[in-house]
Amino acid sequence: MQFIDLKAQYQAYKAEIDSAVAEVMSSAQFIQGTALHEFERELSAYIGIKHAIGCASGTDALLLAMMALGVQPGDEVLVPDFTFIATAEMVAFIGAVPVFVDVDEKTYNMDPSDLKRKITAKSKGVIPVSLYGQCADYDEINVLAASRGLWVMEDAAQSFGAVYGRNKSGTLTCVATTSFFPAKPLGCYGDGGAIFTNEDALATECRCLLNHGQSQRYHHRRIGINGRMDTLQAAVLRVKLRHFDAEVAARQQVAERYTAQLNGAVVTPFIEPGNRSVWAQYTIRVANRDKVCQHLASKGIPTAVHYPVPLHRQEAFRNLGIGDASCPVSCKISGEVMSLPMHPLLGASEVDQIAVSVRDVARMPC
Repeated sequence: MQFIDLKAQYQAYKAEIDSAVAEVMSSAQFIQGTALHEFERELSAYIGIKHAIGCASGTDALLLAMMALGVQPGDEVLVPDFTFIATAEMVAFIGAVPVFVDVDEKTYNMDPSDLKRKITAKSKGVIPVSLYGQCADYDEINVLAASRGLWVMEDAAQSFGAVYGRNKSGTLTCVATTSFFPAKPLGCYGDGGAIFTNEDALATECRCLLNHGQSQRYHHRRIGINGRMDTLQAAVLRVKLRHFDAEVAARQQVAERYTAQLNGAVVTPFIEPGNRSVWAQYTIRVANRDKVCQHLASKGIPTAVHYPVPLHRQEAFRNLGIGDASCPVSCKISGEVMSLPMHPLLGASEVDQIAVSVRDVARMPC
């Protein structure tokens, strides 16, 4: 059994993907090729936004968007404590200071009440993460940030295709970023990412910065990076985007089957009314995680822990001197979460087998 079955997905779309890759190879447009420009247009149309900018990775997208927003060394940027390190890592990389905000115990997304407590005079912006495929509470976060003069950037690395109210993830803030890492719901065959915005000036700045700060060839207006998306990755993503809605629907069916069988045995994912998750992960909470993981492994069932260490505890951020009392929910759930296999080709019998194995040994957390 595969945690994410990329081989089976490739076989399902093999003819289309091989043809798209061959077309790029034949054209030899490996950088800034036609497939990239077409993919950007299709991305914009899919989520309903003016500008979609392909990048080399979701991490580069975060960095570029912050550069375009003018983040300076010493600025404070508020990020969730419970997430993958890239969000806070790029804040620190640019010379700013990540301020860790605790998360809601039901959704695992940034807690607006803790965000309010941690805004200071040095705060410049907020980067909520739409974790595990569900958007954060952007209505409350956006209102709070606007009242304090802060920009908001959605980190949609795990939520491309998710819906918040009537709007899709990536359209909820002045600028948003996503990742197309292979394991994401929409994943390429290497690294890739994108920036989304309706603001022309921001889009222009991001395109300049991702291409060595060029305003025109060999004329460099700013110090930038090489953050371009390869044309081959765009070609693969164009094929997968055509099948994406069907895959999201299949993920939903898998999630519903898991939840129906695991309710009462573990803490199952909570989706806010009005939200649609894309189920980047199906993450449960148990009191005896190591025992459950070991039992499933003995049955040939892979699992993963997203994420076992809150960001404030990471050695890379030790210099900030942040204690556990600052983010108690993150500390609690990081010892209880575990993710089960989740992909659109996961069969009903496999879901049933996994659920039975979990129920055999799982204990509900207190």
